[in-house]
Amino acid sequence: MAYDEALAENLRTLLLPQGVDVEVKMFGAVCFMHRGNMVCGADKGRYLFRVGKENSAAALARPGATPMAMAGRVSQGFVWVDAGQCDRRQLKAWVDIALGFVATLPAKSPAKRK
Repeated sequence: MAYDEALAENLRTLLLPQGVDVEVKMFGAVCFMHRGNMVCGADKGRYLFRVGKENSAAALARPGATPMAMAGRVSQGFVWVDAGQCDRRQLKAWVDIALGFVATLPAKSPAKRK
């Protein structure tokens, strides 16, 4: 298992009542999808949140937040949040930010599997 199951369960607890129940493994983490769009995820010791480019600066000013970078390339609109700096109240706030942003996106059709 490449991600922290306890962190994933923390997200599930907040997301399931919101109707977010699709999980996909991506970025080495488990990510949660709503209407075909990635909302957030859990990795080893950190959470991933989709906040949108326009919200990135404010999100990065919050405690424990760092830009999402893969192979040296920063992914605009996504932030990692150190789980050690994210209590239950803060986690709910991050989930609300991510759900709020994803609600502005058009729904995507589920990918067709071969």
